[in-house]
Amino acid sequence: MDRERLKGHLPLLLLAILADRPAHGYAVLEELRRRSGERFDLPEGTVYPALHRLEGAGLLQSRWEEHGGRRRRVYVTSRKGREALARERSAWGAFSRAVSAVLGGSA
Repeated sequence: MDRERLKGHLPLLLLAILADRPAHGYAVLEELRRRSGERFDLPEGTVYPALHRLEGAGLLQSRWEEHGGRRRRVYVTSRKGREALARERSAWGAFSRAVSAVLGGSA
């Protein structure tokens, strides 16, 4: 998948992954790969800054946890993040149906 095409949708995808359960950055990256059938194989240098931006916007919260002697930051969606995700899911559904209608496919 073209990374440029995906770039504008990355925040929505990350929020959707973290809405299911808290996770550290690499686990989010792996879940994005898994859910997309390996189509969204992004470098850490793309995902981590996006997580930081979402946290800076108040859509995510994070805490440090120790696992196996290593510290890692675990992210969770905030209330504001869950509300934003609900709005974006609705907007995405409407957009997707409209594009499918124009292209002649079914939504």
